[in-house]
Amino acid sequence: MTEVTEGDRALRRARIERALADYPHIERERIDEVRHWFDKEASALDVAVLATNQDIAVAYRRFRADHIDTLTPKDYLRGVAFTAAIVVIIVLIVWRA
Repeated sequence: MTEVTEGDRALRRARIERALADYPHIERERIDEVRHWFDKEASALDVAVLATNQDIAVAYRRFRADHIDTLTPKDYLRGVAFTAAIVVIIVLIVWRA
């Protein structure tokens, strides 16, 4: 596995900043690239640097709202499963009492 240097991280973050600066007028491949970066590559520091960049603040917030902070069907399914598990536990406790 190759080690990513701080310079490489900065270059990658700059590429993501350029994509966000053009958002929402970017192609689907760039959106997927930015989503992948947020999900798999970005550190908390990387995200903080983008979040505090006033030049892309509006586009950054819009991209986050459109693609990162949305709930997916998988998220809803997890919520339902968790709630069902809690209900089953409570029913079992009450039934045993």
